[in-house]
Amino acid sequence: MRHLTLMRHAKAQQPSGEMTDHQRPLSKRGVRQARAMAYVLQRWQSLAGKVCVSTALRTRQTFDAIESLHLQRQLDRHVLLDDALYTFDGDALLAWLKALPNDTERVLVIGHNPALVELAQWLDDDAPPSLPTGSVLHFTLPDAPWNALEPGSATLTGGLTPDTASYALFQRRADEPPQANGDVANRLHEALMYQHQRVKELKPGVMAGVDPEFLHQYRVSLRRSRAILESVRAITKASGWKPWLTQLKRHARATSDLRDLDVVLAGLDDIEVPLSTSTQQHLRQWLQSCQRTEHVALCQQLNAPGYPEALEEWQRWLASKACRQALAKLSPKRIQAVLDERVKQHQKALAALSIDDPDASFHDLRKGVKRLRYLADLHPTTSTSFLKELKRRQRVLGRYQDLCVRQAWLEAFSARTETTGPERQECAEWQAALASQKQTLRQKVLAWAPLPRH
Repeated sequence: MRHLTLMRHAKAQQPSGEMTDHQRPLSKRGVRQARAMAYVLQRWQSLAGKVCVSTALRTRQTFDAIESLHLQRQLDRHVLLDDALYTFDGDALLAWLKALPNDTERVLVIGHNPALVELAQWLDDDAPPSLPTGSVLHFTLPDAPWNALEPGSATLTGGLTPDTASYALFQRRADEPPQANGDVANRLHEALMYQHQRVKELKPGVMAGVDPEFLHQYRVSLRRSRAILESVRAITKASGWKPWLTQLKRHARATSDLRDLDVVLAGLDDIEVPLSTSTQQHLRQWLQSCQRTEHVALCQQLNAPGYPEALEEWQRWLASKACRQALAKLSPKRIQAVLDERVKQHQKALAALSIDDPDASFHDLRKGVKRLRYLADLHPTTSTSFLKELKRRQRVLGRYQDLCVRQAWLEAFSARTETTGPERQECAEWQAALASQKQTLRQKVLAWAPLPRH
């Protein structure tokens, strides 16, 4: 089987003065696009074969930005700069492709539209009708001579844009959150509609699975929506909200293991890990395997027939009279009453904690702080010092949660039959170090003073 990856050059500057089209350089955004797509090309093994680049400046700089990340050593030895690829004609690009040597099994072409789109649609009718700057398409082809290619003989197996591969690029084009204007009911309704839209817009990046920040922000939007609804329900005693809370909880829960794996894998790069190189490599490979499995399961859920319908029902409900009537019952006085009660609950839970309590008690405290913070955000006159302290406590308890997550996956790795005795011993030593860090955080939590006035 042969592999063909088509990539359009990243975003280029418009020509100015006597600059020709061939001389157009990349814009700053284009450089960011190319670097973001480098990880996609690496994952698809598109950099492992022949890399063929148009001689135009913008395509050469696209390759340079990819090569600068040093994802594969001596990548420049595999590159071919070819004048024939500076074409906008699909037939000319097809003729070039058919002339490839038959020993070329994997090729990446960095070129131009509309030639790339015309070739892609000739290869597979399912190819998209457009290819934004920096985007890539991956095809598999039969193991036959290149000059024997026929229309529709390839299969499109993947396609990504820079905005689905990089959360930073996605966020630059995303709508800004609504401003805190108007009365409480209007502000909350705008916030709920905004988070609903975010869930829809983040989905492609979540399914791409290149940048874990998409998943994190997807979870944030789900949980913020749920927290707002829970707060409104507690304040107004509104009925009929449980199905939506259950739905949001179910969607968020489906992402939990994948998000935990992202955290653990990121930790292997960000912290000093007391493991030998061999054990760390085996642990990383196993975690990545689990990550791929969890990502496939999540994508199946997001692609299930009922998922889009559920989002549409959620949107209709947010626009319904029942939702607006419940929101209209909100008032600073009612919010204050529930906020006072939850502060008392937090203080009581904190006072009841002991150094030897199970992890679940600290997790419950973290959830309570999170709900308290979201509720405090609803009140128009909540003090800055109160919100700042809640965020600080949330960060500490979040670090505690991350340590627990590392311990859980480390324990699962140690329990594998493939894990060797020496590897288990190293994992046990790391477990002890994590337990010590947790103990330090427990002491910090137990030393917290009462919350400031809100």
